[in-house]
Amino acid sequence: MDCIFDKIIAGEIPSKKVYEDNFVFAFYDIHPIAPVHVLIIPKKHIESINDLEEGDVEIVGNMFLAAKKIAFDLGIAEKGYKLLVRTGRDGGQEVPHIHMHLLGGARLREDIGPVK
Repeated sequence: MDCIFDKIIAGEIPSKKVYEDNFVFAFYDIHPIAPVHVLIIPKKHIESINDLEEGDVEIVGNMFLAAKKIAFDLGIAEKGYKLLVRTGRDGGQEVPHIHMHLLGGARLREDIGPVK
């Protein structure tokens, strides 16, 4: 595989890790769009939501539980945060490995509209 996220999980590319368990790996985004911008990725390579299988339900559930834990650990849970998952090119997915953006630390826009 030539996936940047797989290389980050393997330690081949450095990252600023925030959280790790048996299912997920989380690290700060190198191009943040909010004061807190963490990427939560499954350790299993799954290209997009469209590639999820029934056996992946535990992985996806753990991504959400990790997001909750990270939000509390980083002190943004009480005021609120946004979880964003993009799927496919038109959905804005840039890396072909499912990932969740945890965004917070400021009041965030309500919309993410079409590219102009």
